[in-house]
Amino acid sequence: MAGIRTAGGGPGGPRPPKAVEGTARALDERFGTTGFARKSLRKAFPDQWSFLVGEIAMYSFVVVLLTGVFLTFFFKPSMQEVIYDGSYTQLQGVAMSEAYASTLDISFDVRGGLLVRQIHHWSTLIFMASILVHMLRNFFTGAYRKPRELNWLIGILMFMLVMLNGLFGYSLPDDLLSGTGLRILEGVLASLPLVGSYAVMFLFGGEYPGTAIIPRLYVIHILLIPGLLAALIPLHAIVLTWRQTHTQFPGKGSSNRTVRGYPFFPVFIAKTTSMFLWVIGVTVLMAALFQINPVWLYGPYDPGAISSGSQPDWYMGWLEGALRIMPAWEITAWGHTVPLSVLVPALVVPGLLFTGLAVYPFVERWVTGDHQIHHLLDRPRDVPSRTAIGVAGVVFFGTLWLAGANDVIAERFHISLFATTWFFRVLIILGPVVGYAVAYRICLGLQRRDLGLVQHGLETGIIRRSPDGGYGEVERPLPDEAVAPITDPRPAPAAVLEVPRPIDGVESPRARRVTTRVRAALNRRFRTDLAVVPERHPDGEHANGEHADKEHGEALDGGDRSVSVRKGGG
Repeated sequence: MAGIRTAGGGPGGPRPPKAVEGTARALDERFGTTGFARKSLRKAFPDQWSFLVGEIAMYSFVVVLLTGVFLTFFFKPSMQEVIYDGSYTQLQGVAMSEAYASTLDISFDVRGGLLVRQIHHWSTLIFMASILVHMLRNFFTGAYRKPRELNWLIGILMFMLVMLNGLFGYSLPDDLLSGTGLRILEGVLASLPLVGSYAVMFLFGGEYPGTAIIPRLYVIHILLIPGLLAALIPLHAIVLTWRQTHTQFPGKGSSNRTVRGYPFFPVFIAKTTSMFLWVIGVTVLMAALFQINPVWLYGPYDPGAISSGSQPDWYMGWLEGALRIMPAWEITAWGHTVPLSVLVPALVVPGLLFTGLAVYPFVERWVTGDHQIHHLLDRPRDVPSRTAIGVAGVVFFGTLWLAGANDVIAERFHISLFATTWFFRVLIILGPVVGYAVAYRICLGLQRRDLGLVQHGLETGIIRRSPDGGYGEVERPLPDEAVAPITDPRPAPAAVLEVPRPIDGVESPRARRVTTRVRAALNRRFRTDLAVVPERHPDGEHANGEHADKEHGEALDGGDRSVSVRKGGG
């Protein structure tokens, strides 16, 4: 019958064109695309704002690639000396490298060049920030647990690659600020025992600064690292995520086996397209309104000059801070000098940080004995130990980041540079400890608040006097949507691990192992103060045994919600 379409384009509806139908059949016969597409279109995506942070990173990467391609048309990665004769009159007649001269041409002579340069720089900063926030969300919610350990490791690798590529990228213009950063990189490489001088010669193609460093960084910046990221991002964001059940927060209708959300098509595809447009729009707006990296103000790089208050981009600031607050320690032995003041902050600190992030999922699994598959996320307050560890790491990172601007802080607030340096030296030790303790106590307070809301409900501010003369506040139970994240069952984040008890007075050989006792102690510490799922009382009755007051309930919200009375003093 005309005008009636059936699912799949059957006899009751119009058939697709032969070319389209033939192409779809050929792809399906070779790659099985039909079944994959049908399953993908039905895949459910939870509706939670924090899941979109990873998409901001992915779309920022797209913007970085597109603007980077534009810039390659005009940038000249050469350190050959030229005399500048472009539009910027302040530097006309000054000798500089072709790399710096072409950067000035992009900024002042290429139509739209400055805007694209700033879009490229801002999108890189947004890319790095969104990756960091995405990693923090995964850590605090336990999203790295089985079966997503590989995704966690890929994310850390991408974070390191993007940070390294950002360093190489802002070094390409060969201005005074970027040259200062390269000088620091050269000093770090030269401080390596035994192989330091060889590493400098290999990277710079001779003695610093040489003439090969800019072309080499250019190849790494536009080919090697972007190629690796172009392979890792789809693997991290699409392939592994698509093959696994999407994570979600606990709540009504959500469990470790079911996903509550909207289908990929048409809901999620509309949301993610809107997010893509928002990322582009915000980045272009920032690039148009807020100046960043004005290389023409710094001038060409001169190994004998340095500007006051030089600061790297924010994602490199923590390494700068580590270098600034490290005491001038060094070890001299067997004719060799090991400068700890450079090696510790530039190699040991980032090595411990990234290695700790990489092995943490496996260390936590060893401590907790948890080998379950987790598709349901933890609320940070429900696992105080993990949340406190994460906050301690954030305080450590933030302290180093602030220390990278100790000279600016001293100048702006008229404080001694010596005092600010020692302040950050003390804070880097005490700050994480205080952060751990404060975060732990906040988690416990939020747990008790949740328990009180489930047992008693929301305070209404209405005081009622009972027949016996006592006073109590009228309380309203929480709606099911608000109670479900607190009371619904979820997989336990840790199992009970104890030291084996003696049998007939004979101690088990396993109990005598130091690792067994350490594991049991850490397990007890991790399980301490884990959130306990409270018993959910029927609507209209609470833990105090009193029934709801229907009359007051109708007065408060139209009769669709019952309330209870919490007794106070008589």
